[in-house]
Parts: sequence; C-alpha cells; structure tokens
Amino acid sequence: MTRLGHRLDALRASSRKALVPFITAGDPALDATVPIMHALAEAGADVIELGVPFSDPMADGPVIQRSSERALARGAGLRHVLDSVRRFRTGDPKTPVVLMGYLNPVEIHGVDAFAADAGDAGVDGVLLVDLPPEEAGAYSAAFAARGLALISLVAPTTPQPRLERLCAQAEGYLYYVSHVGVTGAAQLDIARIGEQLAHLRQCSRVPVFAGFGIRDADSAAAVAAHADGVVVGSALVSALADAQDAMTAAELAGEFLRPLRAALDAAAR
Repeated sequence: MTRLGHRLDALRASSRKALVPFITAGDPALDATVPIMHALAEAGADVIELGVPFSDPMADGPVIQRSSERALARGAGLRHVLDSVRRFRTGDPKTPVVLMGYLNPVEIHGVDAFAADAGDAGVDGVLLVDLPPEEAGAYSAAFAARGLALISLVAPTTPQPRLERLCAQAEGYLYYVSHVGVTGAAQLDIARIGEQLAHLRQCSRVPVFAGFGIRDADSAAAVAAHADGVVVGSALVSALADAQDAMTAAELAGEFLRPLRAALDAAAR
C-alpha cells in the first residue's frame, strides 16, 4: 500500500478528520519550502499539498496567484518543487505529499518523465486542476505505474453523470470545492456544503476533503463536521507571505496550523 493509502486508512480507523495545508513551493522564499513542510507536519498536517507555481493559475484567487508570481520570479520551477520533496523526505518518510497544479508544466516535462521524477522524489499524489476526467486515463495510468494517485476535483456545479464518473475513477481522495469561484472565498454556506458533501460521500469510494474558503479553526471545524477532511490554502499562504526568512516562515506555519488541528480534534471527541 502507498504512503497516502496508509495515512488515509489510519485516519479512517481512528475516526480522525484530515487536515491538509496547501503552500506554494518557493514562497515566501526558495529555502523556506522544506522548513515550512516540516513545520506543518509537526503541527498536525496529515497530507501536505504543495503548489507547483504556474503563470496562469486560473482556479486560484489573488493570494495564491501572487504567491505563484513571486515563486516563479525566484526561479521556483518544477525542479525546485521535486528537489524540495526529495529533501523533505530525508527527514520525513511518512507524511504524504500531493502536488497541486496545472497541466502545462506536466505536458512540457512529459507525462511519463514527470511521473517517474515525481515518484522518485517521494511524491504521493498529483492534482491537476485543469485536467478533465474524460481525458484523465493516460495520466492515471502513467501515475499509477509510479505509485502516484491522481486526485480529482468536484465542484458544486458538477452534473450528476459527471460526478458519478469522478466518484468511480477517484484515487486517494476527492477534493470538493466548497463554493463556486476561485480559492480564498470570504463566505461559506455551511448548510449547503453539508448537503452536498453528504451526497458526495455516499457516491464516493474514497474520502472526501473540502477546500476553498477555509481560513481558520472555526471554518475548518464547521466544514469538517460534514467532510472526511479539510484543505486550507489561501489563508495559510497569506500568513506566510511577509516572512523575512525560512525560520520565521516555518514558525508562522506551525502557529497557523496548530489551532486548526486542535479544533478538528476537539470536534471529533
């Protein structure tokens, strides 16, 4: 079984809600990526989503867009992303890492070469925001050959036939977009999210994590009451943006995540 599979099974067995922080590789500094990842794992992250900087992140709001721009200006391309995972693995062989990004960098690298390099670096899954499920077969096969899960996104507007297809081919976990729009939304309708998550969890054969708009302990606990886990991105990226050095960024990451971990654990008791 893969590292991600082991972690998801352990969460399920303990009835524990997953906490999945997202950061952009290379922001707020190139040398901060690995220390931040370690700090997040120590603060209670179950899976780390590592954003691959991209020049046109269409699904992301201004906070993550700007973080990608800053990272790219520092030279944080795919090599930096994979090198960061490789260095993270020397100190943490257990915490799953999922790369989140867009098709273009994968296509430029070559799907098979990307899968091989990501697997060798210690990546556990890949989420490609702009990969339609109808075109995912070749990617899924290439990734599976290297032990990588192809994580799928589901939106509130996903039609039922498409949703059923996504549920049937889901790997690792399903990422439910908790609102229509880009990352970093200001308002969440918890009642509506709860209804949609209940339906999705009945359909899905893998855990369902919810993201987009989760920004603090209260919103994390509220959404986690209906999901198998929560993803927090824009609020964390914003909290790290002005860190002056890697040590400060790591400290800020831990300080941000610990209250969310405590809130999820308290709600589960």
